[in-house]
Amino acid sequence: MKKKAAARLNRSAAKHKKNKPVASQKSAGGKALAAPPKRPSLMDDPRFAQAVQNYEAGLKAMQGRKFERAKGFLEKVATGPLKELADRATMHLNSCQQQLARASSSAFKSPEEHYDYAISLMNAGQYDEARSHFEKLQRQMPKAEYVWYGLAVLDCLTHHYESALKNLEEAIKRDAANRFRARNEPDFQNLADDPRFTELLYPEGDTGASPEAVVTAKTPKRR
Repeated sequence: MKKKAAARLNRSAAKHKKNKPVASQKSAGGKALAAPPKRPSLMDDPRFAQAVQNYEAGLKAMQGRKFERAKGFLEKVATGPLKELADRATMHLNSCQQQLARASSSAFKSPEEHYDYAISLMNAGQYDEARSHFEKLQRQMPKAEYVWYGLAVLDCLTHHYESALKNLEEAIKRDAANRFRARNEPDFQNLADDPRFTELLYPEGDTGASPEAVVTAKTPKRR
């Protein structure tokens, strides 16, 4: 009986202790002190959310082998205030730079081979990387009409229509055959309703198409 009574007392004491309200902290004057402010969470910081978004976008671009695009995202994170994430971004950024270095113009045996590579990137939808290679070719060979034509196609695909018209005009100035190529170029369809495009392809006094119309920018002109 004594053991059962003791057990009941212990349970009662435990229950009483559990339900007993905790006294609020008081100052030396007897006044209740306010609860300490809640520390802000890192997840609540908008800079953290943006950095994570850029980091994930960079990794996704790397997985798609869009290293130029990935580089842009990762550079933002690497120079940001979040050290741990910045360190990771820097590591991936180094990998991007190595990949881009391997694909530099020095890796190609000829400008035409480099152009073929830029076209393959454009066909694969890797527009940022393709642009990087076209611009390198343009600096190396500013008179190469097929580079201007390729840039015009790329600009149209990426909705940079003003640049597309300017680059196409330059390509036609350097080689009039590009006018006939452009007439049958499906990638220029977004410019079809632009009167400036029509004027470029069908100038006043033009008599019609040329046999060279079957050539497209996706088949680089060999020299």
